[in-house]
Amino acid sequence: MSDTVRTKGHDLVLRKLHGMHERQGAVQRELEEAGATTNSARLVELSRENGRLEKALTLYRTYLKLHADAVEAQQIADDAAEDQDFRNLAAAQLLELKQRIDPLLDQMLDEFLAGQRGASDSMMLEIRAGTGGDEAALFARDLAEMYRRFSEKSNWRFDVLDFSPTEHGGFREFIANVRGSGVVELLAMESGGHRVQRVPETETQGRVHTSAATVAVLPEPDQSAIEINPADVREDVSRAGGPGGQNVNKVESAVQLTHLPTGITVRMREERSQHKNRDKAWRILRSRVFEFFDQQRRAQRSDARREMIGSGDRNERIRTYNFPQNRLTDHRLNRNFPLENIIAGEMSDLLLALRDLARERQLESMLDS
Repeated sequence: MSDTVRTKGHDLVLRKLHGMHERQGAVQRELEEAGATTNSARLVELSRENGRLEKALTLYRTYLKLHADAVEAQQIADDAAEDQDFRNLAAAQLLELKQRIDPLLDQMLDEFLAGQRGASDSMMLEIRAGTGGDEAALFARDLAEMYRRFSEKSNWRFDVLDFSPTEHGGFREFIANVRGSGVVELLAMESGGHRVQRVPETETQGRVHTSAATVAVLPEPDQSAIEINPADVREDVSRAGGPGGQNVNKVESAVQLTHLPTGITVRMREERSQHKNRDKAWRILRSRVFEFFDQQRRAQRSDARREMIGSGDRNERIRTYNFPQNRLTDHRLNRNFPLENIIAGEMSDLLLALRDLARERQLESMLDS
């Protein structure tokens, strides 16, 4: 991120946080008044908003204190009527304060951008085989394993919700829930088309094939963040089909949910319990519906810029995995990485670079608007 963009970002975030600071003052005044009333619903609403603002303003309060001290030190250092030793002491203090304020501003900017992007701690990871037949399904399996390994290294929880295996051990479709600190922001840029170049396991002539898979990262919204009218959802139950013993032949445990306004459909058959399949299906449905409407909102906001920051356009080819040359190329960064390390789950350098790129683009978009 260029120094000019970052400086403008500091100014922007300070204005935003100042507005939030004033809003908290109004909320707290209303809380005092609401405390004397019997409007318990309003009291709960205000308390929640105050809590959210308090968390968002923690660093800003530290900044205000340091800034006030810096202003006072500057005044003393510039005052010709003051004793020279006192002025020198104030100048030294001012330098120390600036050395603390600058990284604090960066941290405030990063946290603000993360909050704007929705730095959720839970997400749905969906991987689907694209063009390439069996090899594409094997590639989808390898991607799933890559993310699982990285999740383990990051101390994230990685729960497989559903998958559709192929005859050769690949995945036509794979869905997992990944939970951990900052998981969505770090994996948001993984959404898109992934291309692989390698000699398939089923290739007898040693020829390099090109196949593809798509990845979608869907933040799992809090239930209060999205309301789905049960009347808008059609539920169908059926026998689960596939492996699983006699249970799947006798019990209608598979659940399919269809959100009628959007046409989004989720089918869950992994569990033998219909209740568990229904719960998982609803979690995935909420994430997909939330993403559907969030994409519409982002598209409306970005009409002038024509680029949706972090939207994860699944039609965009974002990355190529070249096995013969042991090279992973990320086309947005225009950088290469050792492929064997990435496949082994050592993705930190790649994902942190993408996170920084996303933040820079997001900030530029906010400044333009």
